[in-house]
Amino acid sequence: MLTDIWTVFWRDWVVLRHRMTAFLLSRMVAPLLYLVAFGWGLGRSIQTGDGSSYIDFLIPGILALNSMNISFNSITPVHAERVYHKSIEEYIIAPIRPYSFVIGKVLAAVLRGMISSAVIIVLAFAFGAHFSITPLFLLVLILNCAIFAEISFAACMFLSTYEQMGQVNTYVLLPMSFLCGTFFSTRALPDALRFFIECLPLTHTSTLLRGIGSSSEISLWSVAVLLLYLIIVFIIDGQAFIKLRQ
Repeated sequence: MLTDIWTVFWRDWVVLRHRMTAFLLSRMVAPLLYLVAFGWGLGRSIQTGDGSSYIDFLIPGILALNSMNISFNSITPVHAERVYHKSIEEYIIAPIRPYSFVIGKVLAAVLRGMISSAVIIVLAFAFGAHFSITPLFLLVLILNCAIFAEISFAACMFLSTYEQMGQVNTYVLLPMSFLCGTFFSTRALPDALRFFIECLPLTHTSTLLRGIGSSSEISLWSVAVLLLYLIIVFIIDGQAFIKLRQ
């Protein structure tokens, strides 16, 4: 099984390695805009409740948001391989275990998400942000990358057109980008909306990264929620790929 996982992962790593320079440069654009607009611009007129600077509040949210987008979009080529190019049939007929294929793709997306997160962390320190990076901080980032890579894989298995994939970005990722504690606390939301938003994985990632980064107390419940998402969506992905092979 490990050989199968490595085979799938290695294919994506070879592609990334040849495009690494372009990948790194493209990953710098959005974070720089966020840091300049919200950190240096709007952030100077915003006071946080604990007296820290807004940029310190912002960085964990940007990391959560960025890792979500990068990991999700890293898997979307699987949709074209399944629907348009039909190249996914090479994996279907290959002697590779279905769950190994899912894990290999997810790990490749996690790698992209973590490389992009490293770029943001370097930029954040260059902008004067202050936060702690611990093993738990990195683990939460990895969990977030894996969850949204799995969600993307599920979308690739069940959706049939480019338009439908675009709707996932419009109706799922975009609202989460702004409402899930990335740019402001969910405490500012109405109670009914807040309850729904706090059920979403990105909210728990933002909260955990912010708490760990500031050396504050964190909720183990948020870690449990992320693990629950990871397991449930992974099972859905595996079953969907098995059904595709039948």
